[in-house]
Amino acid sequence: MEELKIGSHTLRSRLIVGTGKYKDLEQTRAALEASGADMVTVAVRRLDLNAKGGDSLIGYLKQAGYTLLPNTAGCYTVDDAVRTCRLARELGIAGLVKVEVLGDPRTLFPDVVQTLEASRILVKEGFTVLPYTNDDPITAMKLQDIGCAAVMPLAAPIGSGLGIRNPYNLEIIKQTLSVPIIVDAGVGTASDAAIAMELGCDGVLMNTAIAGAQDPVRMARAMRLAVEAGRDAFLAGRIEKRLYASASSPLTGVVGSKHG
Repeated sequence: MEELKIGSHTLRSRLIVGTGKYKDLEQTRAALEASGADMVTVAVRRLDLNAKGGDSLIGYLKQAGYTLLPNTAGCYTVDDAVRTCRLARELGIAGLVKVEVLGDPRTLFPDVVQTLEASRILVKEGFTVLPYTNDDPITAMKLQDIGCAAVMPLAAPIGSGLGIRNPYNLEIIKQTLSVPIIVDAGVGTASDAAIAMELGCDGVLMNTAIAGAQDPVRMARAMRLAVEAGRDAFLAGRIEKRLYASASSPLTGVVGSKHG
């Protein structure tokens, strides 16, 4: 599968995974390895800043050579999101950031106005910004226009597992923007990831769908294969949909056929 370029970063895998909700570090390691992901996202506000070495999450991720994508999960204001990204930069794990500014603790939908403002500030400060947003093509265009390196529209509410609820908006976003489109939030199983990629999206970010599965390591492997298959299917070009049947084998020339 061809590489994915986000800002100055080049990724071999189009699957980006989270690091939360696993039962322990051992399971986290096994799932991340099975996913084949190059980039992993970490919630800055939930990091143990006193942990050191390979026995800590951040220590392991650095030693394993993952591209880190710090995120601002849990932030509800522009100031909180910007401050969190600056903290990540001070810790030496930022430059590339996933901006989340939430508007409601029950649905975890993004606050679009504050997301735009936080992204604008961080782009000006030299961050490579990947904003989590809704699936509105107009908002996506505004985020691209202010300089975001990619746009990350939700497929469904975070952790819901509902899959792609509005494929048409995702298609419009992909057709309208020139920066990479990474589907973020709502994926529940491998077929959801494949559908996102078949729509032409450039990648998929997920956490709960893997960490919350009965067998996270096996699900991580399934997601890797689904992303690869969906990308190949998109590039291959699917057949046109037809209302009626179309024979797999031509009937012209067959003895006894009215076409012969």
